[in-house]
Amino acid sequence: MIERMALVKYSRLAHERGLTAAFGGNLSMRRGNLVFIKATGAVMDEMTAGQVAVITLDGRQVSGVRPSSEYRLHLAIYRGRPDVRAVAHLHPPYSIAASSLLEDELPIVTPEAGIYLGRIPIAPFMPAGTEELAETTVAEMGDCDAVLMARHGLVTVGRSLREAFYKAELVEESAKLWYMSMTRR
Repeated sequence: MIERMALVKYSRLAHERGLTAAFGGNLSMRRGNLVFIKATGAVMDEMTAGQVAVITLDGRQVSGVRPSSEYRLHLAIYRGRPDVRAVAHLHPPYSIAASSLLEDELPIVTPEAGIYLGRIPIAPFMPAGTEELAETTVAEMGDCDAVLMARHGLVTVGRSLREAFYKAELVEESAKLWYMSMTRR
């Protein structure tokens, strides 16, 4: 199935590019009422098609593998944003550092980030995997395509997993450039 192959490809790519480590992060894709998401306990750089869980938009498990503990976050985004077909939730280091040092939003440093991301708000810290995290993140995200979660990571969305993935890379580049410019002052 195309969704499983895409999740494997971009999960491995996220690890290769330093956007997540170990068990951290998860990607998902929506097709109709179904959401394909990384299984709980799966490691991004070792992902296989068998480690993709399938759930419905109301959270019912369809596949034999359990979804990531962050499934609530993904479902809340899909419910709140019907235009979204893919979600990338990753733990890149500069994004986490920026979310720990800033309060409102990550400054846009490059024209490319301005064009493709607009603004990057920062959601306050909430415990991982909780309904509170999902609600807070979706509220902060609004109609933006990227949000940092304080001390946790980032979430980006798109019409495809490819789009959500490259927006995540762009957020991390923005966080890195911001951080580097701050350390030179």
